[in-house]
Amino acid sequence: MRREQKQQLIEKENRDMSVRRQCKLLGIHRSNLYYRHREKDIERESCLRKAIDLQFLRDACGVIKMKEYLRRLGYAVGEKLVRRLMRSMNLVAIYPKPGLSKPHPEHKIYPYLLKGLKIIRANQVWATDITYIQLVKGFCYLVAIMDWFSRYVISWRLSNTLEAGFCVECVEEALNYGHPDIFNSDQGVQFTSKDFTRKLLDKQVRISMDGRGRVYDNIFIERLWRTVKYDNIYVQEYETVRDARGGLKAYFDLYNTERIHQSLGYHTPWEVYTGALDLSTESGVYQHMPISEKTQYNSNMGNFSALKP
Repeated sequence: MRREQKQQLIEKENRDMSVRRQCKLLGIHRSNLYYRHREKDIERESCLRKAIDLQFLRDACGVIKMKEYLRRLGYAVGEKLVRRLMRSMNLVAIYPKPGLSKPHPEHKIYPYLLKGLKIIRANQVWATDITYIQLVKGFCYLVAIMDWFSRYVISWRLSNTLEAGFCVECVEEALNYGHPDIFNSDQGVQFTSKDFTRKLLDKQVRISMDGRGRVYDNIFIERLWRTVKYDNIYVQEYETVRDARGGLKAYFDLYNTERIHQSLGYHTPWEVYTGALDLSTESGVYQHMPISEKTQYNSNMGNFSALKP
């Protein structure tokens, strides 16, 4: 009899014989039994993370509402588990909450500078954000820096942690190719860290930070995440971070240089960003709109250089 078959014979609820005694009689180690259950837990959490990520793209809700969505999908989950998973995925509801997660006490929070601002040229405003990526074997985080006017992604990085290092590397790379007048981000500790903001201030870049929990203040890059996940990540189902690096590089390069976009007059982000076209006419002017205004936007993405191994 195979070990897996023996493990299935174990009766945890048997009051007459302990699990230890059953394992001894069947000739299997008790640690193997618990390892099997641990594997199942990891697999279940992986499925839950993917379900949460997909649902968050449709409705950027909070823990309680997400729990109800998951239950509708057949997952028996509690609020504590959903909160832990969403926190590890860096997912925050789009509405502000009192005391949601206080900024680092030593980090300066900068004012929001984009309200009512007309975006009329490349390198006027750059924006950044971090998103969660589910892998077959684990998960990682993706950070990208986008030019708002052209929707061109100047640089990006992957990391298996939320430490600020990969964000600092990303902005360092982007600044090698120029710098914007304004750099916009949320108030995450990665972007408020002194190492990150110093890179921008040294280039005399004005820093803008949107309201905590309000992803619509950075809507262009939020739409970028939706596009890259539906078009690539969920289709390819990358197994490892290395697989994701190679696959995303190929996808970003193609998207940036070959895929045309309606919002750019059916041109590519690369053409607009490099100044190959003159989009300074009225039809090419982009203006930051309040949430209440129903505006259409086609997300675009690209990448200038390869990731470090």
